[in-house]
Amino acid sequence: MKIFTCQNCGQLLHFENTVCMRCGRPLGFLPSRLALSALDTGHGTVTAMADGSRWKPCANSSQALCNWLVPFDSAEAFCPACALNRTIPDLSVLGNLERWQALEAAKRRLLYALYRLDLPLTNREEDIEHGLGFDFLADAADGTPVLTGHDDGLITINIAEADSAERERRRLELGEPYRTLLGHLRHEVGHYYWDVLVRDGGKVDAARAVFGDESEDYQAALERHYQNGAPPNWAETYVSAYATMHPWEDFAETWTHYLHMVDTLDTAASFGLAVEPDTDDPSLSTEIGFDPYRARNFDRLVKAWLPLTIAVNSLNRSMGQPDLYPFALTPVTVEKLRFIHDLVHAAGGGLR
Repeated sequence: MKIFTCQNCGQLLHFENTVCMRCGRPLGFLPSRLALSALDTGHGTVTAMADGSRWKPCANSSQALCNWLVPFDSAEAFCPACALNRTIPDLSVLGNLERWQALEAAKRRLLYALYRLDLPLTNREEDIEHGLGFDFLADAADGTPVLTGHDDGLITINIAEADSAERERRRLELGEPYRTLLGHLRHEVGHYYWDVLVRDGGKVDAARAVFGDESEDYQAALERHYQNGAPPNWAETYVSAYATMHPWEDFAETWTHYLHMVDTLDTAASFGLAVEPDTDDPSLSTEIGFDPYRARNFDRLVKAWLPLTIAVNSLNRSMGQPDLYPFALTPVTVEKLRFIHDLVHAAGGGLR
């Protein structure tokens, strides 16, 4: 995620900002331009200072704190991100509003990356059976749990994941080094893109050669994984323990890590970061002077990613925090990431 600046005063802005903290100018995100713009407001419309175009607030601007805008002459009330919602939590329940706001903030970051990569995306109105959509649900009153997952384009997230304490409890219970809302969304949308880019894109045989045969019984694989766990040497060939469960999960986990890599490198590039440690090992130095979203050369991404993760992990440890990226890439997992990179760039023709 790159950084933005206020067109009115030059203040540094972040993706979620709704107002400039220096000049007080309201801000809005222009989805079709992937730009955060200072706004001139009045008479129910807003004008983007970035290009003079006219917009209106998303219908979720108040409750969901959505700062995405809708074209002024559009009949749509919701921005492209909020329009993907099929079900939102019961906001009369204490705490659900804050959980929903956190989910929506993560979803907007996810969609920004998908738009930057120019990946194909249809919603449930355009394709009621296979389009991308979201159900944000709570466990039933009788205790029946909502399972986070993907089903033919519909992504379900248990809103308990938006509660930091509950998410940390589940992370520890499952022995995971990393568990975030954005990570969940990136993982589940990976299943959607397996359908769109692999299954429907004629890439099944190529994917099987890298991730294994996805026709293996999924339920049996799931039960085996939760009974026996990951094999002892899993880290040699998988990006995470969960990726060992089934080829679909291996693909989705690798997809997730690819988005982690590209978006984090984009932030680093936006800040002009360079890594030059006091060492004679040249592989630990990098200068990220390129757009990671448009990098055709996958090796260029890896060459920048490894030094950056070592640096940020060291910074986190200095603050008494766990590693920001608690994973290690091996030659096998790098080749899996290369598959995702090639798949994305083949599908995203006009990368933005």
